[in-house]
Amino acid sequence: MTRSFTLADPASLDDLQVYLSRAQRVEDGSVRLIGGSGVLAVYSAVLYPVGLLDLTPTVLGLRTFALASRDDFDAVVPIRSLLLRVERAQQLAVESIAAGREEAVAVGLPMEVHTATWAAISPPRGGWRGVPPIEGALLDRVAREGIAEVAEAVPDAVGESIVRRVRGEVWGREIAGFEHIPTGAAFALDSLGFAGDEQVRVYETGPWTRLTTHRGHVLIRRRAWTLSR
Repeated sequence: MTRSFTLADPASLDDLQVYLSRAQRVEDGSVRLIGGSGVLAVYSAVLYPVGLLDLTPTVLGLRTFALASRDDFDAVVPIRSLLLRVERAQQLAVESIAAGREEAVAVGLPMEVHTATWAAISPPRGGWRGVPPIEGALLDRVAREGIAEVAEAVPDAVGESIVRRVRGEVWGREIAGFEHIPTGAAFALDSLGFAGDEQVRVYETGPWTRLTTHRGHVLIRRRAWTLSR
């Protein structure tokens, strides 16, 4: 497997750095990188269950970037390590432009990790069908109300299990009028910088729902008992 990737232009490096920084603030763990056919798909975890009794929905962020090569790879790597490599590539790109050269800069892949349980769940790439969209203003309100509720419910010093339980309860609720979509999807759009005033397009396939804006995608794995709705 290739141990590095090269994005098509320096602006994409900047976009990737912003996305990874936001993803790290949400869940300082790992990201999944899938490269192929000249496209890099970067998946990040926003919410996911831990254990059989955890009812937290699986909510993932996704940004795609054009690659300078068509190499195939699939790796789960630590966000921190990848972010450092991207920031170093940004510096090299700036130095290259300053020297009168506009060379593509490779980003090395960190050592893989095998403890990210959410990364074993692969959203499909095709077969999506469009369903009615959601107004961006509604999702923005849902996100702000949920963030305020979590902040009020969780004191400054509590255990991780309590924080996870509160977040699961708040972000696992269904959005009124869109019962197949948890409020955690609104949180993901907001925290990853994908939200805006535009209508959010919605697609479904099997147990998955995808929310799409021009900034990125949020993928939700629906619970088994919602699939017949």
